[in-house]
Amino acid sequence: MTDKPVAEMSFEEAMSALEQVVGQLERGDVALEASIALYERGAQLKAHCAEKLKAAEAKVEMIRAQEGRAVGTSPAEGM
Repeated sequence: MTDKPVAEMSFEEAMSALEQVVGQLERGDVALEASIALYERGAQLKAHCAEKLKAAEAKVEMIRAQEGRAVGTSPAEGM
C-alpha cells in the first residue's frame, strides 16, 4: 500500500488503493488497530473517488450543455 496522500491521487490510483484496503480488511488477518487505520484510509479513498466522479460528471454535463443537448435528463421510455 502506498503512503501517497489521498488528495494527490488520481481516480485510478485511489480506486486501486481502496481495493487493496478492502482486500486486507476482508482477509481479517490485520490487527485491530491496523484495521481501524485501514478503515479510516478506506473512507478517505472512497470520499476522494466520489469527488473525482462528481467533478467528471460536471464536466460531461458542461460539454453536453455546450453542444445544446439537454442537461440532467434522459429520454422517456416508449416515446
